[in-house]
Amino acid sequence: MSRASAPSRQFLLLHGQGATGAVWEPVVRGLSAMGLAAEAPDLAGHGTAERLPEYTLEGLARVAARHAASGPVIAVGHSLGGYVALALASGAYGVQVEAVLSLGAKINFSAEERARLADLASRPARRFATHEEALERYRKVSGLEPEVAADEAVLARGVRSLDQGFELAADPRTLALIVPSFATLRATARCPVMLARGECDPLVSRAEQLVLDPHSIDLADLGHNAHVEAPDMVLALIAALTDQVTGA
Repeated sequence: MSRASAPSRQFLLLHGQGATGAVWEPVVRGLSAMGLAAEAPDLAGHGTAERLPEYTLEGLARVAARHAASGPVIAVGHSLGGYVALALASGAYGVQVEAVLSLGAKINFSAEERARLADLASRPARRFATHEEALERYRKVSGLEPEVAADEAVLARGVRSLDQGFELAADPRTLALIVPSFATLRATARCPVMLARGECDPLVSRAEQLVLDPHSIDLADLGHNAHVEAPDMVLALIAALTDQVTGA
């Protein structure tokens, strides 16, 4: 990875549905060790970020754009964050995106899946008596079980306290968000796009990614949260993408 360009380039790391920017903490530390600047904001409706009257990809992209540097940005998005990264790469939000790495973005949604998510979004947020109970639930719904996320720093801001008890920090209504076609978003990106997934990711298959990009990457033995399971492998992808756009 070219370090000479580090002062003017920012890496914008965008998390997936239900998580927070803290899931990128191991990757942020890795980039920082190389002298590279990174922002990993909470998406709207997640963590400590603002809640919106309704959730659309456009709304999430507008909020994420506020965290982007004035100079060139390489956007790295996990799952839902991959959609936000591609939206930013369209040029419609005033962000100069040089390249996108989309990791584990679900490409196809069945009618049954959308109906189930809409039902979950309509339910009131579940409350928990203790922080430990809420954190256990957050681990379960985000796929950040102890064997995946041994570093508890990645759990930050996933739970919030109430006057009486605790709840998950993500607004349940974000589950009803209907994203545009991933293929269309990728086609409108004004920069190189790298697609990757954990080899064992149940949410997106290799075949689905190969339809869009014959050079898409499988990360061996990893699941949906590959950036948490093996941050060094994701850092290597980021380095390769950066070298691609800088000609290093």
